[in-house]
Amino acid sequence: MRRNFTHLVLFFLAFVCCTSLSVAQDARLSQFYAAPLQVNPAMIGVFDGQSRVVVNYRELYASVLKDNPFRTLAASFDMRFRVMRGDYAGFGLSVMRDEVGVANFNRVRANLGGSFLKQLNGGRYSRSNQYLVIGAQLGIGQRGFDWGKLWFTNQFNIDQALVDYGSDPGENFDQSKTNVYLDFNAGLLYYALFDNDMSVYVGGSMHHLNEPNISFLGDDSEKLYSKWVGNAGGEIPFTNNLSLLPAIAVMGQGPSFSATFGGNFRFTNRDWKEVAIRAGAWGHMANQLETTKTLDAMIFTAILEIERWNFGVSYDVTVSTLASANNSRGAFELSLIYTSKSKDRVRTVCPKF
Repeated sequence: MRRNFTHLVLFFLAFVCCTSLSVAQDARLSQFYAAPLQVNPAMIGVFDGQSRVVVNYRELYASVLKDNPFRTLAASFDMRFRVMRGDYAGFGLSVMRDEVGVANFNRVRANLGGSFLKQLNGGRYSRSNQYLVIGAQLGIGQRGFDWGKLWFTNQFNIDQALVDYGSDPGENFDQSKTNVYLDFNAGLLYYALFDNDMSVYVGGSMHHLNEPNISFLGDDSEKLYSKWVGNAGGEIPFTNNLSLLPAIAVMGQGPSFSATFGGNFRFTNRDWKEVAIRAGAWGHMANQLETTKTLDAMIFTAILEIERWNFGVSYDVTVSTLASANNSRGAFELSLIYTSKSKDRVRTVCPKF
């Protein structure tokens, strides 16, 4: 019992240190390469096909928080159209819901976006192609609580040592109030393909450019920090069947910093109905106490590709001081991607993510 109590105290202290940097901070996905519209609006329409559907699910610290862990669910749909010879336009819709805690504190956002893919060089018979993509998203966000699951000092009955949820909390705020705001994101992406299995890409984006007000109490100074994101990666072939897909995503939001880096090895059978498997390892680095940047998790991934389906699973192993409280059990994450076949006779040229 004493050991469990010690673990709980250690987790609480580490949790406070982490969450003190998470005020007005967005949710993060370890499989960022499998959530393109959440990373960069310029990745709308950047895929080999006509349309794409993506679903992501993440559950964090269930080993300690039990039935109330951090849960993140995201989904997106995007498609692309040829507008000129070699150029494309993309359209996309993305949604994300993030929740945590007994009071079900939740954040929901939905974005409509568009992109333009400009071919810089290459052509129908060229093995080398380069594109510059610009994209933007406009949407709405909402934050809320289940106020009925919160209690305050005035509601605690000392004589009976219990909480009277039906009594007056003694607070003067509107418990029915939710926070709704407009949101704007924009980004750029450059990519080049040198062969079917050799590519490179680099991009950058800005999220919450308008820094919307997220206060529940009408405080104009409570703004959602703008977030910058840089992402890069590519594919390096070793043999006709084996390649490496390295990638990195770095982001900053207010005082918070996060970086995920690593790579997946990809092995394919090269058949007409292609089946491929990926496996890899990633590191996640974040800042603590606003200045110190440390490695806080190792991420292990496995992905199965069956024709136009991608099924991904990953697990975050905690390696920071929090590991003593959660026994290194961090986050579990799933991803699902389906890409429909293009009706265009000319093959779409895009890197693998």
